Amino acid sequence: MTELECVEILLVEDNPVDIDLTLDALTQNKLANHIHVAQDGTEALEFVFCTGQYANRSNHNPKLILLDIKLPKVNGLEVLKKIRADPKTRHIPVVILTSSSEEKDVFEGYELGVNSYIVKPVDFEQFSEAIRTLGFYWFLLNHPPE
Repeated sequence: MTELECVEILLVEDNPVDIDLTLDALTQNKLANHIHVAQDGTEALEFVFCTGQYANRSNHNPKLILLDIKLPKVNGLEVLKKIRADPKTRHIPVVILTSSSEEKDVFEGYELGVNSYIVKPVDFEQFSEAIRTLGFYWFLLNHPPE
């Protein structure tokens, strides 16, 4: 299996600082194996649906998608809507990981089928703990459909 075929976490984030913080937190919590970063909504959709620059990627879904809302090209809520609309991808766990605590974003995320909505803590230690808890739940406790 190639590196793109065994992705366990798809991180969809456009802010380089937040990418680095998230990757650092994942590494610190030993969850950094097989991560792919998509820096806009279009790239995320191409990755998930094996189109565009990812057309040659085999259709192996990530085990978890960490999705920001405010993304260039296609926003995170639209990405979520498209993932949930397709029977092949609708069961991928999606966690919105964003700085937006606006009630309308939270509500819409859950209406569209997000599994969890997390507002990024400002403090790195709190952020790292949130990532550790996410990893523990989604990789050790959760039992997804095959």
